[in-house]
Amino acid sequence: MAGNESETAQRLIKAFQQFRKTGRNEKKIAGFNPSEYRVLFLIQRANENNSEMKVSEISQKLRVTPPTVTQIINGLEKDGYIERTVNPEDRRAVRISLTEAGLKATEQARKTFNETILGLIDYLGEKDSEQLAELLFKVHDYFNQLDNQ
Repeated sequence: MAGNESETAQRLIKAFQQFRKTGRNEKKIAGFNPSEYRVLFLIQRANENNSEMKVSEISQKLRVTPPTVTQIINGLEKDGYIERTVNPEDRRAVRISLTEAGLKATEQARKTFNETILGLIDYLGEKDSEQLAELLFKVHDYFNQLDNQ
């Protein structure tokens, strides 16, 4: 039994390593790196719900430090994708919203990302895609449990 567990462990390690080597988690989506895409997506979702995103909220949702988010936002603002507006009632609160260019770019990035996922489903088939999703949720739960011990 221990030999089988070891073989399975080695196979899992190799699978994780191969997936990591693809660099999929670092590839650009419609010209945006993954962290930029995630920030744009969060801002878009908040704006659609008529709410405001603060750097601290983005930081919490993405599980990165506020200075990291500020750096991403600075770059997106410089490129004309987002704008900051000071709240007149509370000058410390800054509203972050998408510009028209940011909205278009975010929609294109979302479309590109969705096409990639649909391509994966076509490649794997519906049944294997469902199984993969279920297994990835379980992997996520397992690692969250480890982190919370």
